[in-house]
Amino acid sequence: MHGVISAAIIGIGLGAQYALLALGFTLIFGILGVVNFAHGGFYVVGGYVAYWMTAALSLPYPVAVLAAVIATAALGYLFELFFIERFVNDQLATMMLTLGLYLVLSTGIVVSFGPESPSFSFPITGSLHGKGFFIPWANLVVLGICILAIVAVSLLLYRTDLGRALRALADDRTVATALGIQPRLLFPLAFALATALAGLTGALVTPILTLSPHVGDPVLATAFMVVILGGLGSIIGSIVAAFIVGLVESFSSIYLGGSKGALALFVLVLLILAVKPSGLFSREVRQA
Repeated sequence: MHGVISAAIIGIGLGAQYALLALGFTLIFGILGVVNFAHGGFYVVGGYVAYWMTAALSLPYPVAVLAAVIATAALGYLFELFFIERFVNDQLATMMLTLGLYLVLSTGIVVSFGPESPSFSFPITGSLHGKGFFIPWANLVVLGICILAIVAVSLLLYRTDLGRALRALADDRTVATALGIQPRLLFPLAFALATALAGLTGALVTPILTLSPHVGDPVLATAFMVVILGGLGSIIGSIVAAFIVGLVESFSSIYLGGSKGALALFVLVLLILAVKPSGLFSREVRQA
């Protein structure tokens, strides 16, 4: 019973992290129709910005996290404005652009910080202890921040004029444009929001797990699996799928072991997709 509690809390924490990543990935695909292969790169940049702020400038960790969010948002905004915008209707070109950006980001980090993992630790230590289980306070803090961020983004998308405009572009760009919504103004904002979520996740998670120039590779793979499972373009689907993946990964890793747990996760995803190839939730159709 105690092991179940620990596994559940860890799984929910993983799910919240995956949901933040998947939200950003889904926003870019749903609104712009772009598969962002640089998403893992923004996660890494967020981690390194937070690390540099705390190690080199001795700034408090919360300030470093905020700086990581601002930096990745600004980078995403500029990248969409000057590069993606030119080829936004060409999926192959945008895929190549985002892949190229990821290579530039990872190479730049290696040049700037070296190939080795820096010493970057979460400022809060200790654990919450119970009968037969313990949960690190760092994981609980990250879980709380991730949930707050998910709620904030959901409110933005479903309770504000900006969010309604973004969702209108995702549903039908032609009709939305005819109604006066300007994609050239909103696309960079959507991209910035998505990359800020990746940067926030990187700044929060890398001190707990690990920080290295190429840690974005498995992050991108996980985000991609989550959005496919939830349904490409489905915001609700990506959140639900993220928590499913997090819980399955946690329980399978604890009770089956590392390699068997990973295998169980992929088998489950394949079975779900075999029954429902479009994902758990209906795809939000994007029309150019």
